Amino acid sequence: MLHALRSTRICAPGGLRPGTLLFEGDKILDLRGWDDVPPGAALRDLSHLVLLPGLVDTHVHINEPGRTEWEGFETSTQAAASGGVTTLVDMPLNCVPETINAEALEAKRTAAQGNAWVDWAGWGGVVRGNADSLPGLVRAGVPGFKCFLIDSGVPGFAWVDETDLRLALPHLRAAGLPLLAHAEVAGPVNEATAGLNAAGADWRKHSTHLASRPEAAELGAIALLLRLAEEFSTPVHIVHLSTARALPLLAAARDRGVPVTVETCAHYLWFASEEIPDGATKYKCAPPIRDAQNREELWRGLSSGLIDMIATDHSPCPPAMKHMDSSRPEFGRFDKAWGGIASLGLALSAIWTGMHRRGLAIDKIGDWMAAAPARLASLAGRKGALVPGADADFVLFDPGAEFTVTPSDLRFRHTLSPYLGAHLRGRVLETWLRGRPVFVNGAVVGPPRGLEQSRSRSSVVSVRP
Repeated sequence: MLHALRSTRICAPGGLRPGTLLFEGDKILDLRGWDDVPPGAALRDLSHLVLLPGLVDTHVHINEPGRTEWEGFETSTQAAASGGVTTLVDMPLNCVPETINAEALEAKRTAAQGNAWVDWAGWGGVVRGNADSLPGLVRAGVPGFKCFLIDSGVPGFAWVDETDLRLALPHLRAAGLPLLAHAEVAGPVNEATAGLNAAGADWRKHSTHLASRPEAAELGAIALLLRLAEEFSTPVHIVHLSTARALPLLAAARDRGVPVTVETCAHYLWFASEEIPDGATKYKCAPPIRDAQNREELWRGLSSGLIDMIATDHSPCPPAMKHMDSSRPEFGRFDKAWGGIASLGLALSAIWTGMHRRGLAIDKIGDWMAAAPARLASLAGRKGALVPGADADFVLFDPGAEFTVTPSDLRFRHTLSPYLGAHLRGRVLETWLRGRPVFVNGAVVGPPRGLEQSRSRSSVVSVRP
């Protein structure tokens, strides 16, 4: 059946406009004017609701197989659907086995079968000693590769240095695929941590955690990555940028034609370090949340186009690993707690709230949270935009609705998040995946229909428009 969705505010390529979206089966057929409805089409008038493309989150830790007690396909994809995300791209390190060879990717595919409510893909991993495994992952269809330049916290996902990257980058260059990097180097972190410990710093204070991950660690890593990207002519993507001091480095690299893209995360755009209470380890992440001035500079980096996209870096864990039990001796210690912020399903509302406060137009959500991530993951044309031929993934969003986050709003496995109690603007009313609803008025609906979106073997990545 031919369906027509009509809205005064459709987030289309080029901006927000009134119009009618036509879709049939699982594909978008056309985007037409307000009155251009074909005879016989099933018309639904959305009035003032914003029609967004299905969001694409390229930085999620699903953790399955192997650590489903932390998270898993079932809970993560349901949480994604509740927040308008129709495609997740999973990071390769917190599953067992880690996705560092084609066999591990097959294990992930098996775990996902029949358990995903939205579509998904998986990044491959670059670790010390696995350069010979990268061609197999390329053939298996991964859209790119993630590495750490500092200890990842996962023994099976070893961090890499420049020597390791020089072994890996020729494989990525041959495939035309991006290297995604956790951009911190160890030297400044080790030096700062040693100094804090020698001074008897209080690790129950977020300020101590912040001091232990200085901006110099990010700046050093980014400088290294930009130099290698330029030398190898290979796309590099900086994940979870936290320091705005890196923006001039990135601007200069762009001026030289270096193929680099950048994401920041919802938590860096929402929280500020001076607002974090002592012992509140649910805020711990690396790189850390920095101060309010830095937050505003990140928003300016987004608005200027230096930062390409927003991801969640949804990285949950069992509550015990956050050491928030006051009866335990390690209660509230940032140096002992697992780092990672759980936020899947909340990012759209948090970002729109921040945009509304700053007078930013809502159509930028389509760029920052859908189109740009889809390009990064080699999904442009299929995901991330309301264009003919793309999957019929879309979101019915009420930008004026307001709510306070409660545990019932958290659909990931463990209801622990620093967003609890936040007053947000904008509600997802419905999320549709490939022409059928998966989330309607507060409830996940239908069976799990999520599919892997592996990269076409003939595709070549283009990370910027």
